[in-house]
Amino acid sequence: MRCTPGLLVPLVGLGLSLRLPGAVANDCGSLGQAQRLAFAPVARTRWLAPLVRPPGPLDPLYGAVRRFLAVVQLNPFPADLVKALLNEPSSVKVDEVVRYEAGYVVGAVIAGLYLLVVPTTGLGFCCCRYRRRCGGRVKTEHKALACEGGTLMAFLLLTTLILLIGVVCAFVTNQRTHEQTGPSVEAVPETLLSLRGLVSDVPQELQAVAEQFSLPQKQVLEELDGIGERLGNLVHTQLGSIVYPVLASVDSLGKALQVAMDHLRVLNTTLVELREGQQHLEPAVQKHRDRLLALLQDTGCQGNCEGTLNQARALELAADFVQVPSIDHVLYRLQGVPEANFSSMVQEENNTFHSLPLLVAMQTASVVKDLKKAVAQQPEGMRTLASGFPGSEAASQWKQALEQLEEHSRPYLRDMQRYETYRWIMGCVLCSTALLVVVCNLLGLCLGILGLSAREDPSHWEAKGEAGARFLMVGVGLSFLFTAPLILLVFATFLVGGNVQTLVCRSWESGELYEFADTPGNLPPSMNLSHLLGLRKNISILLAYQQCKEGAALWKVLQLNDSYDLDKHLDISQYTKKLQWDLQSFQVDMKDPDLLSPEARRDLEALQTSGVESIPYLDFLVQIQKPVVKTDVEQLAQELAGLAQSQGNSVLGQQLQEESRGLRNLFEEQVISQQNLVVKLNLSIRALESSAPNLQQETSAILGNVTYLNAELPPLTNHILQNASQCFLTREMGYFSQYVAWVREEVTQHIATCQPFSRALDNGRVILCDMMADPWNAFWFCLGWCTFFLIPSIIFAVKTSKYFRPIRKRLSSTSSEETQLFHIPRVTSLKL
Repeated sequence: MRCTPGLLVPLVGLGLSLRLPGAVANDCGSLGQAQRLAFAPVARTRWLAPLVRPPGPLDPLYGAVRRFLAVVQLNPFPADLVKALLNEPSSVKVDEVVRYEAGYVVGAVIAGLYLLVVPTTGLGFCCCRYRRRCGGRVKTEHKALACEGGTLMAFLLLTTLILLIGVVCAFVTNQRTHEQTGPSVEAVPETLLSLRGLVSDVPQELQAVAEQFSLPQKQVLEELDGIGERLGNLVHTQLGSIVYPVLASVDSLGKALQVAMDHLRVLNTTLVELREGQQHLEPAVQKHRDRLLALLQDTGCQGNCEGTLNQARALELAADFVQVPSIDHVLYRLQGVPEANFSSMVQEENNTFHSLPLLVAMQTASVVKDLKKAVAQQPEGMRTLASGFPGSEAASQWKQALEQLEEHSRPYLRDMQRYETYRWIMGCVLCSTALLVVVCNLLGLCLGILGLSAREDPSHWEAKGEAGARFLMVGVGLSFLFTAPLILLVFATFLVGGNVQTLVCRSWESGELYEFADTPGNLPPSMNLSHLLGLRKNISILLAYQQCKEGAALWKVLQLNDSYDLDKHLDISQYTKKLQWDLQSFQVDMKDPDLLSPEARRDLEALQTSGVESIPYLDFLVQIQKPVVKTDVEQLAQELAGLAQSQGNSVLGQQLQEESRGLRNLFEEQVISQQNLVVKLNLSIRALESSAPNLQQETSAILGNVTYLNAELPPLTNHILQNASQCFLTREMGYFSQYVAWVREEVTQHIATCQPFSRALDNGRVILCDMMADPWNAFWFCLGWCTFFLIPSIIFAVKTSKYFRPIRKRLSSTSSEETQLFHIPRVTSLKL
């Protein structure tokens, strides 16, 4: 047997690995990568759609009105006045209000003068006309009459066109105000509903976040189902690198032991046979030698008798196996070896080791059951995640307040729509009267101009001129009649819309309202946002508005780091300590494993003490290298046969022939068998010589490793199991870490995105300022435009109407007829 040269290397490595248990089972990758949990987002999408007034042809008009109001109201935002009004309304002084509203006071004075002067003038004009003291005709005709009349008609036409433009704009803005009031009113409940959702959904979303703790729980419970067998496979895999080489070495050593025993038995048997054969061969060889020496020394021998005689003298035994020491003492010590069936024993140990995962699964079943109970529980922090969130109580109060506000606002919004309908009707009526004035002016101008162009026919001229003058006077009468309601409507809408624009919209757009709200002491405690939300730290409304506009969550906007300890609720250390404690209690009872049976151990110990390595193999090899007989018996027999034929003495030849046959028979019957035994002995000796030293070393190494492994295998198994359990715990804690990281991100960045808050403010400004205040202000601006242009319209209409009526007297010197040659005067009728 030849031992594999590399067998000692794994045995040495095995001894080193057995002495380094800390290096075992440190690779957690064998358990596989932790899965990525997919958490369902709980933050609801509450993006409030932006309200935007699309650009239109009225935008230049809106801009002009704003510039006009900027001139009317030059004072900045009255922070002190509003502060006093909110905190102590009784301390507000009238003179401060009048001083701030100076522009509107001037407007009121102008409107009052207009309301006083224009109707009074109209009344006086009516009385004057009634008494015919206010001239309705041109009394004398002169050269500049046509120029004066044309200039007045031009101014009247220009004024009428300006009035027409104002009336059209008033109609359009009145309709636009009416059209946008409905959507604006409907947008208010929608905005309140969105804000209510923003406030009320936060606890629900936090509860949904806490409920998703079941995802890592479910994942861990699923992986706990087969954890015993998986850990057993891991232990089996890592111990296999130690146990399998030992078992393979034992199996290989058992086979080597069997081969060595076979060679020893062959060696002993062959040696006995060689000695017995030597005892029979030696006398026979001696007899043939003696006879040949006598025959070949005979004087009558002819031929090469001398050479053959020299060969006959060497006819004696060369190898003497009697001199070789006996190996009976080695065989005595190895008597009955091998007693064990090493192959069956190794196969049985392999089967036992293969069942290690099942053994681990069975012995850890109760611990896994306790682990499942611990995992199924929810940590205290998760249960109080929603209830402990700041502003939870305030959220319910805000929700109720917004619900009540929405309910109470609906009747007011309906009333607002109804009053807006009345305002629209009144506006249409007053715009229609202004339009009647325009129509009367245009008809009067058309008829008057047609009358003036028909001078050749006095009857047509007078009828058309008189009709034109009457239309103009009707327009004048309508102007005087509707001046009061017009100016009253203009001033009322101007006072409301102007203050909304200058006091609210302008400061809202510039951010002064937010700065006012952020200034401590300006708002009463009942309107303090931080106090209402139950926060420990005051927040800036302007900053909150800007952050909400960027889509920030309430966590960042309300600075909840100071009011809510999220880490405390996400602390699951007590939860994980229970899992760690249960996993560390994993133990496996190996029940004193032994990789060698008692019979196998006795066999190896017998081999170790047998002294097989001390057999004098050199003595065997010395005899083996010698031939059985010093001379070649077969060749000697052939030479004797040839020599016998060359003899002249027939008796001597016959004797030599008989010796040749005797030697040939001796060679075939005894020498050849001895030579075969020597070859057989040579194979066994050389096999044992090469394997015996390594065999002893392997036996000592395996016995030492098996003894050490039998003692270290149970603690090593539990050590690997503990490391694997720690890896499993780290893996499972990774699922909970994913959940904690997701909760932190969801709570601090996604839940309760307060974009509806900023969008509601923006939409409120668009509704109040762009959709309602702008057309409202444009309406009174256009209506006021028409109202004030009624004055020049009245003046120019009264003046122009005189030139459309017939002239009472003519001056002969100014008559063009008298200056013409051969002029035949005609009779004209003169109406007084």
